[in-house]
Amino acid sequence: MPLDVHEINALVESQGGFVDDVMQALERSIVGQKYMLERLVVGLLANGHVLIEGAPGLAKTRAAVALAQALHADYQRIQFTPDLLPADLMGTLIYQPQSGEFTVRKGPVFANLVLADEINRAPAKVQSALLEAMQENQVTIGEDTFALPQPFLVLATQNPLEHEGTYPLPEAQVDRFMLKLKIGYPVRDEELEILERMATTAKEAPLEPVVETEAIIEARKVVDQVYIDDKIKSYIVDVVHATREPSTHGLDIGPYIDFGASPRASIYLALAGKAYAFINGRGYVTPQDIKSIGADILRHRVLITYEAEAADITAEDLIQQIFDRLPVP
Repeated sequence: MPLDVHEINALVESQGGFVDDVMQALERSIVGQKYMLERLVVGLLANGHVLIEGAPGLAKTRAAVALAQALHADYQRIQFTPDLLPADLMGTLIYQPQSGEFTVRKGPVFANLVLADEINRAPAKVQSALLEAMQENQVTIGEDTFALPQPFLVLATQNPLEHEGTYPLPEAQVDRFMLKLKIGYPVRDEELEILERMATTAKEAPLEPVVETEAIIEARKVVDQVYIDDKIKSYIVDVVHATREPSTHGLDIGPYIDFGASPRASIYLALAGKAYAFINGRGYVTPQDIKSIGADILRHRVLITYEAEAADITAEDLIQQIFDRLPVP
């Protein structure tokens, strides 16, 4: 029997106490960047991978390490380079001459949190090797398939400034990421605090774990039960549909959109909306939750035309127009 909203609220309150502890732990390591830290927790609770785009030095890698430490989770960092091979990620079969048999050596992808640092530095065959792991939570090595540890989260970073020697992620790969974050520079006061805390040669002590991975798995079950009204479901579908056929919703942005978002965007908007409500202590999703998380779900799924580029119109601009002009339930 489904729970009512009051029961779900109580469940969120009892199971979501660790969210504040995790955020406080992350903020002890990262100055500012609350937007990025919140979205990392959303991705973790919604079982969705996160692509982080930002200039060097904005704490992208540091945030991934801090999250792994706060969760008491297994963590692996993979530095993507042009000479990387799929086996370097997934693992391979090793021949044992003594027994004449092959044994499996698992790769670094077998961890709870995997940081794919500068993912666009490796060629397509390496990027594509992650597809099965990210979509199916499993890896095939030889003839055997191995389940990945749970929770499993891929945090990938890329630098938007330097394109020489990079391999842009294909649409099928990018679509596997629930969220794409765009990270900006800190404000002046935050940068001053960064200087005060980080301008030292002493090695920073690792964070103390504040939550076990089992608690994350249990929290995901609660996230699944967060209430989302039928009107908000219709709103989600309208938003995604408007990226494909904007004219049917009274929008004149059709010439600027080459391809709209797939149904996966609708699924991820609902899931991320539930997780966003959870971290805000609510057992129900509001339209503002969808608006708050919407750009992170859609910005890498809406492909713009040459006309949009010529007019200096970005995917974010088009998504904002959709949210501004569609009626809110």
